[in-house]
Formats: sequence, structure tokens, C-alpha cells
Amino acid sequence: MSTEPARDLRPSQDGPGRLDRETAVTGLRRYLDTFLRAGRFELRYEIRLQEPAAAGQERGPEIVVQFDGRDRDLLLERGAELLQALEHIAVRWLRLDREMHDRVRFDCGTYHADRLAELQLSAQVAAERVRESRAPFRFNPMAARDRRIIHLALQGQAGVRTASEGVGEQRRVVVLPADAK
Repeated sequence: MSTEPARDLRPSQDGPGRLDRETAVTGLRRYLDTFLRAGRFELRYEIRLQEPAAAGQERGPEIVVQFDGRDRDLLLERGAELLQALEHIAVRWLRLDREMHDRVRFDCGTYHADRLAELQLSAQVAAERVRESRAPFRFNPMAARDRRIIHLALQGQAGVRTASEGVGEQRRVVVLPADAK
């Protein structure tokens, strides 16, 4: 078994943003088998293919890697840092274009569903605080995927609007009164 990264998975010529799912799954298996064996992790994984989003629909992951096993708690420690790092390395291993990074998602248990609910609730609480105080609310810096969830959760909400500020890893969402400049 080769431990070489997968070949480039650039968008195909027959349409923008198409993921070569077969090649991606093969590359993911090679990456995960190599990593889990070398790290002596007691984890198993299942790769699930999701239907690509139809035109005009919210685009979600096309490939979900679900982990389970004795070492699952290691993946979820400190805000799931290891799980996120594995996913980050995987998209690099697959040589995915930046626009395609969100097409692959790693999960363990209900981590992503729980995180989504947590971010949506935080967005609602922040919006209510801004409506009451008329003062901006700044979230801590977060990943682009999490910032997007906040923006979408508050899109169209009465009395508030969102913006992002900062650069790189210090980028954060700010919830502002709708009439603020």
C-alpha cells in the first residue's frame, strides 16, 4: 500500500466544483489507514457519500468520515482539535482546491450536530443581547465554517446584522444593530 498523497483533485472540466468522489475516497482510505496505523490509534472509520447539493441549494459535505472506537475521546478533546487537524491534513493530502475543502468532513459521534446547535444558539443569544443593549457583540475568533454558521443563523433576523472583522486566525463575527454604521 502506497503512502503517497492522492493525485490532484481539482474541479473537473465538465463543471465547476465537481469532486472526483471515487479518487477522494481511495485517497482518504490510504491516508487514514496510514495515519491510524502509524499513530497506533484504536479507531475505525466509515466513509459515507452524501448527495451533492442541487443548484441553488446550500452545499454540504459530499464525503463524511465517521470515527468510532476506543480512542474516540482523543479526537474530541480540547474542542475536537485532533479531529479538525486530521480533516485539515486530509484535504491537503487529497490536494483539494480551497473551494472544495468543505466537501470533506470528519465527524465523531454527534460532534458536528452538537457544534451546529451550539453555534446557532450562541447566535440567537448574541442577537438578543444586541437588540436589548444596542451595543455590538464580538464573538471569539473562529474558523470560517463556524463563522458562516453564525452569519446564516442571523441572516434576515430583525434588528441585527452581522459582519466579520480581523485577519486569518483572528477573524471573528460581530453582531451589530441593523441600523449601526
